[in-house]
Parts: sequence; C-alpha cells; structure tokens
Amino acid sequence: MESLKAIQSPGTAETRLSGWGRYPSCQGHIVNPESISALPNCFAQTDGLLPRGMGRSYGDAAISNSSTVILTRRLNQILDFDEEKGILRCQPGLNFEELINTFLPRGWFPPVTPGTKYVTMGGALASDIHGKNHHKDGSFVNFVNSFKIICADGEKLNCSRNENSELFHATAGGMGLTGLISELELSLLKVASPYVLVKKIRCKNLAETYEQIEANEKDYPYSVSWIDCLAAGSSLGRSILILGKHADKSLDAGETPTLEARQGITIPFDMPSWILNRYSIGSFNQLYYTVQEASGQEKVSHFNPYFYPLDFLADWNRLYGKAGFIQYQCALPQENSKAGLEEILTLSSKRGRSSFLAVLKKFGKAQGLLSFPIPGYTLTLDMPVKDGLFEFTKELDEIVLKHGGRIYLAKDACLSAENFRKMYPALPEWLAIKRGVDPKNRFSSSLAERLQLK
Repeated sequence: MESLKAIQSPGTAETRLSGWGRYPSCQGHIVNPESISALPNCFAQTDGLLPRGMGRSYGDAAISNSSTVILTRRLNQILDFDEEKGILRCQPGLNFEELINTFLPRGWFPPVTPGTKYVTMGGALASDIHGKNHHKDGSFVNFVNSFKIICADGEKLNCSRNENSELFHATAGGMGLTGLISELELSLLKVASPYVLVKKIRCKNLAETYEQIEANEKDYPYSVSWIDCLAAGSSLGRSILILGKHADKSLDAGETPTLEARQGITIPFDMPSWILNRYSIGSFNQLYYTVQEASGQEKVSHFNPYFYPLDFLADWNRLYGKAGFIQYQCALPQENSKAGLEEILTLSSKRGRSSFLAVLKKFGKAQGLLSFPIPGYTLTLDMPVKDGLFEFTKELDEIVLKHGGRIYLAKDACLSAENFRKMYPALPEWLAIKRGVDPKNRFSSSLAERLQLK
C-alpha cells in the first residue's frame, strides 16, 4: 500500500457547477491538478472530495457545494499499450475521443462506449457505462482488468477481481464516492476498419420493436431503438430499430482511416423554452419516423454517426433552454419490461411529456454493486425542466418500482432516497465497503447527499 506525499498546493477556484442537463446547479469549489503528483495537496487542503471528468453525467452526480471538486481532465496520459493484446494502461482523464484518435488507426476501438466521445475513462468506470452492445458484451467494467484508486486517507490501492475485489466491484458504478481513480488498465476491441454495417428497421409498435430486437440480437452486437414516446393506441411504442456491427473490411496497406466523417455545428445560444412542446416534438417524431430510410438492408456507415450522433451538435443541451432538462433512464427486468414500458409510454403520451430523444435498448447481465443494468430493457427520456415535471417523474418511479426496475444514477436528478433503496438491494453491502475505505465520508456529491449515501 503506497502513501502519497504532499507537494505544493494547486489552489482552488469558485465556479458554477452542473451536469450535462444543466439541472440542478450549485456554486462549488474546484481544483484542476496538472499531474497525479499534485493530488496529495488536493486531498490535504479540504475535508470533502469529489472527482469530476468532463461533467457529462446529467444530474447532480459530479457537483457539490460542500466538497472540493477535483477535475481529472488534465490527468489524461497514455502510460502503456500492448499492441498485440490491445491492453491499454492510462490515467483517468483520457477520454473516448483521444482513445479513438490514437488507437483506431492501429485497429483498436473501445469495447464499450457511451453515446458521446466526451467521457473520461475514470468517469466511465465510476458510472459503469453501458453501450448499444450491453445485451452481448456487458458494461464497461467487463473490460477493466485493474485500476489504482486513491482512498480518503491518501493511500493508493491496487484493485482487480483478485486484489481488493470488494472495492473493485464497489467502485464500478459507485459514482466516484469510493475514491479517486488514478490509473486504469483495460482491454480494447480489435476492429478491421472505422466503418460499421448498419441496418434500420421501422417497427409499427412496441410489440414489433421487441420482436425485431430479439430476432436480430445474435447477428448484431449493437442495437438501439429510437422510440416515438408520444405515439398512442395501436402505434404505442413505434420505433426505428438501428442495428450495427463492425465492418469486416481490412484497411489497405498504409491507409489511415478517416476519424471525422463530417463537420459538426454548434448550438450558439439557449433556445426559448416554449419551442420544445408536445406539438413541436410530436411533429418532429412523425417526420423522423416517416423519412428514415429503414429498408432492413445493411448499409456502410462511418463509426461517428452511428455511435456518436449527438456529438455532431456541439452544446446540444442548450436546445432545452436555460432551465435545463433531465434525462430519465430506467431499467426493467426482462419478465416485466414490456408491461412496464407500455405503462410508461402510455403515461408519457397522456401527460404530453414529450421527448424526441427517447431510446430503448436491451440489457444483459448485471455487474457492480451499484451498476445500473439488469437483464431486461432500458428506456431513456429527455424532458425539459418545466412545471409539473417532478410530479410526473414520481409517477414514473412508482411504475418502475412496481415492475422491479431501477433508475440510472449517472442520469438521475430527482430520485428519493427511499425509492433508491428499494431499487438497489446491494446498497447495504456497498455502504459497508464505502465506510471501510472512507469512514469520515470525505468523498461526497450532491447526489450522495440527496440519496443519503454515507
């Protein structure tokens, strides 16, 4: 067990903090170390601590007005890479864009990736992110061989499935509350090119969506459905299912793959809140469902528009206005998922709580103690913060609980501590591990305070 030695303090600054949803926000203190060696003084100068990568969790997981927020973005060095096995050792601030730009030209790709490249490896582990391939490959921690973590007392521990294994599984999905990850070793995926074979299928309702997902899951490791959450009646749950697999096409000798398929645009200002309503989004959903080319035939796509479509719109969170938005993501167990999703979509349509970014994915086996995925299905809804929103999310929570489901902490902004405990039965075990490495509860966040994680 290695002890950290203090050096010159990097100092703190006060700033406004929020997640990607821009709700909630708080005034907080940040410190921005340039190197791992600067971390001891970050620990020494404050009682409360919270690591933060690029702030792409949506709610209050990476903000605090009582803890000093340690920005890890500059801790992004690549420490080692095994070219034959695809094993990468890196610092926590390395993000998916940097990983892809460095290793895709050499034939390697992230084995699990979120819907944006602007997430760090430390954040990916803390949230135990899932991608479009969870039904086949599981979550991010499946490909993490080991990591080093700096605990609340400044000690550095090596964690793997064989060494400090309890802390290993508590940190995956532990939302940065068990310590600060200083180094990770993960296995990358060997790919032949930067291209993906994509197949789109138009599904007329939720039953047909389920049928097509199940029929295609063996042939396509990647699967995601865009759902029209405002459709009702016989069209309830109509969708565009988007399947994908890496193109089996070797790069020509000496060829360097193009990493950017197209030039993105930036949302320059906060949109007026009245623009997004059930009528405008309903019109968009109708148009999107109708014009999508969904012939069921495979087409070659660059990896960027398939894996990271929203990265084309820089600052797209400004579309929801100054008040911000929440992303409500729930998972429902396989046996109850169809009935639960029908209730949620029916209620969404009835209440007019519109979302043009509503997606459905299938999940496989669960992982860490607080990891979100459970075998079944997950639905994601983006909703602007407006009057009545949180009364509506309470209704959704009750449906999720009734069907044995749970809410994703990396997206959450409004779940109650009581309901959280009902959704995560492994919480007592996680809390015991947390108290063992952080008895004074130094690592905390606004989310941790709201959910009473101490």
